[in-house]
Amino acid sequence: MAGDEIIFGLPSKGRLKEQCEAWLVKRGLFLKQTGGERGYAAHFDGEPMVEVRLMSSSEISKSLLAGEMHLGITGEDLIREQSPKSDEQVEFVHKLGFGRADVVVAVPDGWIDVSTMGDLAEVASDIRRTSGKRMRIATKFARLTTEFFEKCGVLDYRIVYSGSATEGAPANGIAEAIVDITTSGATLIANNLKIIDDGLILSSQACLIKSRTAILSPKQSALMNELTRKFG
Repeated sequence: MAGDEIIFGLPSKGRLKEQCEAWLVKRGLFLKQTGGERGYAAHFDGEPMVEVRLMSSSEISKSLLAGEMHLGITGEDLIREQSPKSDEQVEFVHKLGFGRADVVVAVPDGWIDVSTMGDLAEVASDIRRTSGKRMRIATKFARLTTEFFEKCGVLDYRIVYSGSATEGAPANGIAEAIVDITTSGATLIANNLKIIDDGLILSSQACLIKSRTAILSPKQSALMNELTRKFG
């Protein structure tokens, strides 16, 4: 990163962007977009040395982990999924209280004898024994799923990557169960799925995050201290 500016990443659109802006305004930081509301570059009034980049939450997470950005607001779930060493690469400065969602394990509600991860492990073993195949788990959270299933002793499974509409995978014959993100659980219920009782992998929310891997000049360090004081 050239220059002495602090690079700050914000979600580029939607409800999360609005919530981020409202949170920043309460701390005296007013966002001004270059090129109007559709622009992807911005700045804060009165903060000429802070370059704001409007990006997807996933891109913000990757940039923070790689040290290509100094500060940003994104979901904890994205950071945890993208790196097994996230606590070494970033600092969670503040949990912001919005953008909440849970990463959960869900199975068809017709599986009346399956309510725990232990039950799921037994089902997976039965599928492997009777069919010679592994139980399929549809998800876009491959790393979080692998870690959690290992901890819970679920071994006979394989991950089927799902970019979108994960909740439809069991009904469509793509997978037996899923790991997905949910806020109210309504979409899972609508697709005849239930959350495993002990199947909460992560309670996520939007967080203000500082990169530990980004190199700061003396000027940037001083500016970073000023900014973090604004955040309280």
